[in-house]
Amino acid sequence: MARKTEQRRGELRERLIDIAESKMRADGIAALKARELAAEAGCAVGAIYNVFDDLTGLILAVNGRTFRRMGEEVSTKVAARPDDPPTERLVTMAKGYLAFAAQNPQLWRSLFDVRMSADANVPAWYLDELGRLFSIIAAPLADLYPEKDAAEIDLMTRALFSSVHGIVLLGLEKRISGVPVDQIERMIEFLLKNVTSQQATS
Repeated sequence: MARKTEQRRGELRERLIDIAESKMRADGIAALKARELAAEAGCAVGAIYNVFDDLTGLILAVNGRTFRRMGEEVSTKVAARPDDPPTERLVTMAKGYLAFAAQNPQLWRSLFDVRMSADANVPAWYLDELGRLFSIIAAPLADLYPEKDAAEIDLMTRALFSSVHGIVLLGLEKRISGVPVDQIERMIEFLLKNVTSQQATS
């Protein structure tokens, strides 16, 4: 009996994640309403909270999928060019990140729109997914700067990610302070090549 109950719970969890992902893909986090989710999943509203503590938990589950997909797509692009030097691999990653964001704008925004600070009780598995994404970026940086320790590489990884993310965000949202969409790739390449060049000569 316990096994069947757990199986049904697992099936409901996956069904809710599928439904939430579809809604978030179309309209972002704001599209998630407990009653609508329950109606589509064929369950009571209370059943959602038997599977997830709250809607934030459901959003994190969708975001976990998005992190994995984004990491896989970026890794595939890098793997297709195994002989590229580290800086070119970083450029390829950044362009892959831009492509993913442009093709999945609402899911991408949901990664950052979720209301949870770094010092909140973030699930370990969620931090692991984020860590895997950062490790993809860290690999060419470690090749570029073998003299730097893990803490320095992590800081550089997060700094470069933040810089590229800012360019992508401002560009795709067409903010007045951003860069024209057709110039985003060039701006990313300019940033990464100049930053790594300056770091290498310092």
